[in-house]
Amino acid sequence: MPIPTEPVGSLPRPMKLQEAIKAYDAGKINHEALEREQDAACLDSIKRMEATGSPIVSDGEQRMSSFATYPLADTLAGTGVADHLALDGQYFAIFTDGHHRQLPRLTGGPFRYRTYASQYVEKAIKMATKPLKQAVIAPSMLALLYPLDQEVPGYTREQFHSDLVNECEKDIRGAFKAGAKRVSIDFTEGRLACRNDPNNPWTGRKMLPGFIALNNRVLDRFTPEERKNIGIHTCPGGDCDATHSADVDYADLLPSLFEMNAGYFLMQLSSEPDKERVYKLIGEKIRKDAKGVKQLAFIGVINPQNPRVETPEEVCNDLVTAARYIPRDQLGATDDCGFSPFSIDIKPKHGSPDLARDIAFQKITSRLKGAAMASQKLGLAAAA
Repeated sequence: MPIPTEPVGSLPRPMKLQEAIKAYDAGKINHEALEREQDAACLDSIKRMEATGSPIVSDGEQRMSSFATYPLADTLAGTGVADHLALDGQYFAIFTDGHHRQLPRLTGGPFRYRTYASQYVEKAIKMATKPLKQAVIAPSMLALLYPLDQEVPGYTREQFHSDLVNECEKDIRGAFKAGAKRVSIDFTEGRLACRNDPNNPWTGRKMLPGFIALNNRVLDRFTPEERKNIGIHTCPGGDCDATHSADVDYADLLPSLFEMNAGYFLMQLSSEPDKERVYKLIGEKIRKDAKGVKQLAFIGVINPQNPRVETPEEVCNDLVTAARYIPRDQLGATDDCGFSPFSIDIKPKHGSPDLARDIAFQKITSRLKGAAMASQKLGLAAAA
């Protein structure tokens, strides 16, 4: 079997779509006009990804406000925010260039999603001729909606967690029912939880074990056969060509990461300074049996934050090196992160979102060619 490969999820939104989102926030256009731009961007994303030869595609998250807030509001600015949420929550991430991203704050219960990922799948699947994947947000990220030190009147943290787990399970099951072949759970807060940033109070509270346990409460509701197609994505963030936790040593995260009973893991690695050391750690920690499922490590071989397009030979070399440490039947290839996890993203290092979008498809093509080359070098079946 050749080395499997798949995208993480997001693609840069065209400038025209980003302008439409801003116009919608300002009340200058209605939702129908916004949806027309989203439809066009989704169709373009799917067709261009299919044209790369990718065995599995996504809509590039063109309809999402962001990977983290899509269940909560129509746009990143908070238009159409769900019930029992205020827009003055805590920062979940502060990036190296100084900008930050903020979550809403829970004000009451019960907690319910406003939008489910299945709604994106239902629309995207009509546009696709290849299998579709869908990214969803981890319950551990949404756990940060609850105030750190105060209790929400009439709604305990455990009541919230119970509702949250139910909603996350519903989100994943709905995506599969709508036709998604694979669902990956975004877990960027995992690496952040290993930091102690005085400007971001939640990061210094040793929350990683609780995050892992909460995510497993969702995963353990699925059978081993279902979990083969449920993944976990980890990265040091990616927004406006900046990261939020690239300085965190993978050694602080990896032992806990593979405690989650997911079938596969999409892991940022292309931009790591010492990739071989991390490959070795993965090989030591990845499990052959995670409650009935063999875990696979899809290593990042493409850096979405850098406009330089990796060559297929570079991708191939990374995978061949990784195969020295990670069993070949547990090795896959992916991109470090989504290419633009937040809907409003100017991509400053790339020059413009439209140019970044073109570059993204070139990078995806290199990933596919490089994975095919590595499959041949490693004596695996030729990639289809």
